[in-house]
Amino acid sequence: VQLQASGGGLVQAGGSLRLSCAASGLTFSDYAVGWFRQPPGKEREFVAAINWSGHSTYYADSVKGRFTISRDNAKNTVYLQMNSLKPEDTAVYYCAAKRSLTLVTTTGHVDYWGQGTLVTVSS
Repeated sequence: VQLQASGGGLVQAGGSLRLSCAASGLTFSDYAVGWFRQPPGKEREFVAAINWSGHSTYYADSVKGRFTISRDNAKNTVYLQMNSLKPEDTAVYYCAAKRSLTLVTTTGHVDYWGQGTLVTVSS
């Protein structure tokens, strides 16, 4: 099983980025997926989650209204559209998957992790 996160980079405050998480080696539609991030020197934290069908989503308060999570099961990919980025969004972003009907919102309830992609937001 492999989760490949991509799309990170350097962006100015107020800008946008779209992260992708491409999965292989599993029946993707059986898995809920979440995005987490780890700011420099801090713990990994929850960002956004989507259920297996894409019909249910959930966001951390800090990103609600700015970030949108979506998925394309035909492409085995989950996306995180990030708009109105702030310097405090700077972090390594990880995608995570769990074979579950419920959402993945905690680091302890993960079956697989992606390798992370760095997002840097300059002020």
